Amino acid sequence: QVQLVESGGGLVQTGDSLRLSCAASGYTFSYYDMGWFRQAPGKDREFVAGLSWSGSTTYHSDSVRGRFTISRDNAKNSVYLQMNSLKPEDSGVYYCARDSVQWRPLVQTATSPEDYDIWGQGTQVTVSS
Repeated sequence: QVQLVESGGGLVQTGDSLRLSCAASGYTFSYYDMGWFRQAPGKDREFVAGLSWSGSTTYHSDSVRGRFTISRDNAKNSVYLQMNSLKPEDSGVYYCARDSVQWRPLVQTATSPEDYDIWGQGTQVTVSS
């Protein structure tokens, strides 16, 4: 059974840091790009960061670039999102997701929810002002 399980969310103050983790199981983790998305109440799901299957290429949305960093450990079948200098507008449910394409070419980036086929249940991040 293919599964993604997020952890690490919580309630923090503006300027604090959090590290989200996502544990994958049921498939060959190192074959697929991974991504993080977030969704605030009443808003569409928003791309946050993506990472190639090899770990050599990362891409972040403009709103988080320089503050958030995506990484992966293929030996642990896990992907992470280090979030620094958090702002209230970063609040929402954070989801990790698996790319629907195996071994996506490194010149491509998967930034749309439609690019992903497996999703975790989400972890809540709340940043108070």
